[in-house]
Amino acid sequence: MESTVHAFSELFAQLGLPNDEASIRGFIAEHGPLPDDVRLEEAPFWTNSQAQLLREERIEDADWIVVIDQLNVALHARPST
Repeated sequence: MESTVHAFSELFAQLGLPNDEASIRGFIAEHGPLPDDVRLEEAPFWTNSQAQLLREERIEDADWIVVIDQLNVALHARPST
């Protein structure tokens, strides 16, 4: 079985968010870094449906998991000094 690799822009579209590069960078800059003890899907800025989508895709280890993990890393990353 072949898995599909999705782009950040596709994930943001699935979440109902603006999905151009500038908007994605802005979202990450505005909402990051998340505290280490906050799971991506538990972040306070998601709507219930967005959090549910992220949670379900992670549990199912679906095609989206790679890009969800990338978003998780991006939102937990500390700015370099």
